[in-house]
Amino acid sequence: MLQPWLRHTSGAARFVCLRCRKLHTPQHPSPVHSALRSASYRPTRHFQTSSPASQGHVPLRKQLKSEAKALKAHKRQRRESEEASRQKWELTVGIEIHAQLNTESKLFSRASTSASDIPNSNVALFDLAFPGSQPEFQVATLLPALRAAIALNCNIQSVSRFDRKHYFYQDQPAGYQITQYYEPFARNGYVDLFDYDGIAPEDGDKVRIDIKQVQLEQDTAKSQEYPPSTQLLDFNRVSHPLIEVITMPQIHTPATAAACVRKIQSILQSCSAVTTGMELGGLRADVNVSIRERDQSPTHTHNYNGIGGLGQRTEIKNLSSFKAVEDAIIAEKNRQIAVLESGGVVEGETRGWTIGSTETRRLRGKEGSVDYRYMPDPDLAPLIIGEDLVSRLTDTLPTASDELIKLLASSEYGLPIEDAKPLIELEDGARLEYYQDVVDILRDLQQDQDPKARASLARAAGNWVLHELGGLLTKADLAWDADRVPAQSLAEIVDQLQRKRITGPTAKLVLAMVFEGDQRPIHQLLEEENLLLRPLSREEYIALAEAAISQNPQMVEQIRSKNQLGKLGWFVGQMMRTGEKGRVEAQKADEILRELILRS
Repeated sequence: MLQPWLRHTSGAARFVCLRCRKLHTPQHPSPVHSALRSASYRPTRHFQTSSPASQGHVPLRKQLKSEAKALKAHKRQRRESEEASRQKWELTVGIEIHAQLNTESKLFSRASTSASDIPNSNVALFDLAFPGSQPEFQVATLLPALRAAIALNCNIQSVSRFDRKHYFYQDQPAGYQITQYYEPFARNGYVDLFDYDGIAPEDGDKVRIDIKQVQLEQDTAKSQEYPPSTQLLDFNRVSHPLIEVITMPQIHTPATAAACVRKIQSILQSCSAVTTGMELGGLRADVNVSIRERDQSPTHTHNYNGIGGLGQRTEIKNLSSFKAVEDAIIAEKNRQIAVLESGGVVEGETRGWTIGSTETRRLRGKEGSVDYRYMPDPDLAPLIIGEDLVSRLTDTLPTASDELIKLLASSEYGLPIEDAKPLIELEDGARLEYYQDVVDILRDLQQDQDPKARASLARAAGNWVLHELGGLLTKADLAWDADRVPAQSLAEIVDQLQRKRITGPTAKLVLAMVFEGDQRPIHQLLEEENLLLRPLSREEYIALAEAAISQNPQMVEQIRSKNQLGKLGWFVGQMMRTGEKGRVEAQKADEILRELILRS
């Protein structure tokens, strides 16, 4: 039976009772409490351990304030240390991304690629390296690979070949993996990273990362370890088609490395090259990390992927999340710097990473191409790719995400980047299609309005699709469903709001009613529920404002004497609560309040 991992530490643990605020020392500290005390950073708590008669205890508020101050100082010290380290040492990172292709059959057999079936139920004879079985290249697997390479701006090679990469491990029954080491099907691509992709601030607004090659290869079996001595293998994954995307070592910050993996995954998903990403195990990343002094002599540097002058690299294998990519690079960078600053030498090796750890761990010495004994696969013919196929796939690819963001941020739509990006990424573009439907319908409904008033329609629609409707989905914990609130209904709600026939709170109420299943047409719902706006007169607004002001004279004085204008919003809320439902307009209420409070 698997037991949860707990870290035990010796020694008594102290804690403060929140009821009596006194110091206690338990005889047997819990494993969880001990684990917390063994963390890499613990702000020091200074307690008085003498008798209460001679020494007073530290107040809890003062204690928490002291800890917060210590934590802030620790973070500042860490930032300063990292900045000093960055000035002296240069980090260089190259990435290898392995992504499972969106195909029904395996790369060299007709077995299914379904990942949800019973273990070892989708296995052909070739997948198990059965004597006499031969690989049969499945042409359909090439299509998603080509889409991926084109989307990554690669040059497609008219002729490519398969090679055998030899190694002996239980997850590879043949004793070798079929890949494309010498002549891959795609070369010389690139991916552009922008500030909105999450790159490090020191990298500026844009970074271009070159892609050395994209190659086809087969996946290995899935291993599941059950300590101390049991390991189960699921051969359903053997020969699942993969592409390996190899970047040049041109990344110099951990955050940009994570952003690169995130961007490549997004590109692969947008062109339907893959069905799942890192979160479901469909994409894994290996990172190559090296450190060198910025003024280091070329005689002490190494060559990697044709780029000379780099430090000795180590490879961290099988990173399964964007955070793991960033954290593992930081840990390995710090380890290599510590080795070099102590006079040691960084060894070329393969290292591992465990989520939640603070250090990488050595797995084995680094293999070179000689160790793998690459050789052309004698059972597979060269792969010939016609220009007509490449041209057709290029023409049918969806618009790149960067182009979509540029379009949505342009004057035609006017969306801020923080709204444009999630619209593109959510639900593999389904939210974006819905948004565009809402905008098109809304623009048709608003044809009779002043063009200046219509200019903000796309931005208003973005707010309602992302924040209002998205908030309802999040609160109800429901997946995206465009039919729950039809685009026509949402567009009509926004149209009524733009025409000032309903107030903002009423619009939110109507959206919630439709979300919960009310299928009445919007105009009928508004009439039958008596929700159409009947504007208040100036006298009615003044009466509501004066009532709120008279009940809160101290707050009025604070606004007048200390210019605390933010508190006007509270008075607006009071007027909307006390006024007749759906009739108080926030803007008009604010104008009356300013007139009465600030000008009197």
